[in-house]
Amino acid sequence: MLADEIQDAEAVTAEDVRAEYEAALARVVEAEGVDAVAEASGVDAERLAALVDGERVEFTVEEAAGVFAVSDDWPDAEGLLLEVRDNLMLQMSSAVLDVEALASGLGDEFDPKEIQQKIEGRQPMTLGEYARIYHHVASENPY
Repeated sequence: MLADEIQDAEAVTAEDVRAEYEAALARVVEAEGVDAVAEASGVDAERLAALVDGERVEFTVEEAAGVFAVSDDWPDAEGLLLEVRDNLMLQMSSAVLDVEALASGLGDEFDPKEIQQKIEGRQPMTLGEYARIYHHVASENPY
């Protein structure tokens, strides 16, 4: 889910991508149960319940991976995080984007060093930030 290619970046917004991620998270929580997901992922049960109720809840990519990992349909959290980071870097390479170009393309909301640290997992990245970054990379990718 998080590492799936965005097929037509012009047809969706970064907000659409984020909403898709959140809907997938909500489906996992609904299927597995709020308490079970909270216990297994370490994510607060109140935030998970709010997500299921349709509220906007900000998760980090690490938290999202932990939630997905509760389901047998997804790899373990660490494996998913590695896949997400590797895929993002591969997509950046295909689009011939470095962190400076990515920062510029995102309106300089983040500095290049901050983006690099987020992509490498040395600084937390919210699901919303990831959706914006991943969507922008997809929109720049010619393939």
